[in-house]
Amino acid sequence: MVRKHPEVIQKGKTIDLSDVWADPVVRFQRRFYIPLVLLLWGILPTYFCHYVTGYTIVDCFLGVVIVRYVLSLHYAWLVNSAAHLYGYRMYDQSMEPRENRMVVYASMGEGYHNYHHAFPWDYSASEHGWMECFNITTAFIDLCVWLGLAYGRKKADKKIIQKRIERTGDHESHRKYFGPGTIADYSLGIVSSYGFLIVTWTL
Repeated sequence: MVRKHPEVIQKGKTIDLSDVWADPVVRFQRRFYIPLVLLLWGILPTYFCHYVTGYTIVDCFLGVVIVRYVLSLHYAWLVNSAAHLYGYRMYDQSMEPRENRMVVYASMGEGYHNYHHAFPWDYSASEHGWMECFNITTAFIDLCVWLGLAYGRKKADKKIIQKRIERTGDHESHRKYFGPGTIADYSLGIVSSYGFLIVTWTL
């Protein structure tokens, strides 16, 4: 939809990627990208659905692949639409991005958008980790760290966060927003994130 500026292409060619291309996993993924996408995105889910439910291949492809794909795109795009229009601006009231709990649930934890813009370098994109609030993305990154696949995470210090709230944020909405507790938060998140599977399963 938007073409890269010619200077971006020119400068991009000067970046040394030898360390990336030295990784055999990266080389394999790059070489077989299209077949892997077709297999993992389309063929396996379609045939798994067909095998388990007995529905036709077309029904399974439309229900399990296409509907899932369209919904996941819309859920992801909610971050830059609904999370800029509705919700709390508890960290910085001068910017449009907001904390929107339904976007958090729909996008697996990416709806803490006011925090993300206030602290863009925080790997978690939220004040609290995945054990304190619904944030599957942070849980996945932490799992990758545990497996030795990721490192060097940066997290905003609690004192810095509190100072930012006092300077530009909203104390009252911050207190109300993180009220439900972990079990209730995850229950709502799981029902919201995966509930559409139940609805679309009978297609």
